[in-house]
Amino acid sequence: MEVHQADVHGKFEVNFTSKTVIKAIGPLPEPHIITLSNLDLLSGRFPVTYFYFYHRPVLDDFSSIIEALKCSLAKILNHYYPFSGRIAENPNTNEPEIICDNSGALVVEAHANIPLKDLDFHNLNLSLQGKLVSINPEFPFQVQVTNYTCGGISITFTFDHALGDASAFGKFLFSWSEIALRRPLSCIPDHRRNLHARCPPTYDPLLDRTFVKCTMEEIVNIPTMNTLLKRLYHVDASSINHLQKLACLNGHKRTKIEAFSAYLWKVMVKAIDEKHEKCNMGWLVDGRMSMCAGQNSLSNYIGNVLSVAVGEASVVEVKQGSILDVAKIVHKVISKVTNKAHFLDLIDWIECHRPGLMLSRTVLGRGGPTLVVSSGRRFPVSELDFGFGTPVLGTVCSTIERLGVGYINQRQSARGDGSWTVSAILWPELAAALESDSILQPMTATHLQL
Repeated sequence: MEVHQADVHGKFEVNFTSKTVIKAIGPLPEPHIITLSNLDLLSGRFPVTYFYFYHRPVLDDFSSIIEALKCSLAKILNHYYPFSGRIAENPNTNEPEIICDNSGALVVEAHANIPLKDLDFHNLNLSLQGKLVSINPEFPFQVQVTNYTCGGISITFTFDHALGDASAFGKFLFSWSEIALRRPLSCIPDHRRNLHARCPPTYDPLLDRTFVKCTMEEIVNIPTMNTLLKRLYHVDASSINHLQKLACLNGHKRTKIEAFSAYLWKVMVKAIDEKHEKCNMGWLVDGRMSMCAGQNSLSNYIGNVLSVAVGEASVVEVKQGSILDVAKIVHKVISKVTNKAHFLDLIDWIECHRPGLMLSRTVLGRGGPTLVVSSGRRFPVSELDFGFGTPVLGTVCSTIERLGVGYINQRQSARGDGSWTVSAILWPELAAALESDSILQPMTATHLQL
């Protein structure tokens, strides 16, 4: 199917040249339906996009790269067949389900009229929607491969959150790269979605304060600010290590993300309306390690195993506290959800509120000013080689237009030197406050050594 369309913003133009549906090559299980687990219903059905940029390949031209990607995609969909299905609402339960019928994944080909080094890597509002990411809601998984005048390439991968979370998507992308490099798969994916409620279900009533039942209409119409800035930053390893050192004074042990979160919280309180006496921070927490018992590993579980830890503090407390003090609050909040009891309670809470979708109250914009932090330290970045070299950048972004919170996502830099790539969705005052300091540096081609 040939498509000729140009989208111009200033000097940056992307021409879409082709769309192809790629199906798994089989053999596959008989067509069947995957009923979402309780934790899948907490995902909000948000689209999640990961994007990677690559230098000009030494040997391959763009057409041969595209054909090789399509071939390896067809092979990996054989192992991750739900990604080649479609998602529909069950008319009886009003809940989404994955129909594993090998409808296929969508691959979009495009050409940009600039070299990679001229792309605005900081202001993602200018480069994402309709340019480097084009979304067709009929396909739960879709890919856009864009070629630049320098011969460089970007690949964006967009998933429906019902397919899984960051851990699941990371497994899929790394497995795809293994197939492309003709290596044996290191992950045998588990598609069973077998995280069931206890009988009878029981949960801590405090969960009623954190989570709420909602509809797709409420999610689509989340109350939000008029302006959400999508930004990309570079953070030097020295800055991260310095923050961790401050958070670990007096013998305390704090992770890098806890120390970084304490810093963010202190900046955030300077960037909210003075009428607010309290403000929140949230953290997405992967429950795979917490849910494991003995040999019952969930490391290859493909689905959602996420919860949200939400901490509330007074603006005065955060302003006056040191990085050490605020990191202590962060650690305490996160610790409350990094255990099996919390996730079992959460599964049961959802069971008691089915049918339908659920979401954190704060993400729905009902908790006051909130910044949510997600850490992707295990997500593949430099490892994502599809046969034409390793990326100079790999991170997450979002095409979401309405969001009730600010959002920060951390990834290891492709440079491999301990630095971070930080993707953010921010209100303007918070972006200005963060950029007035030297820790979060607006991402440039120089950081990527282009």
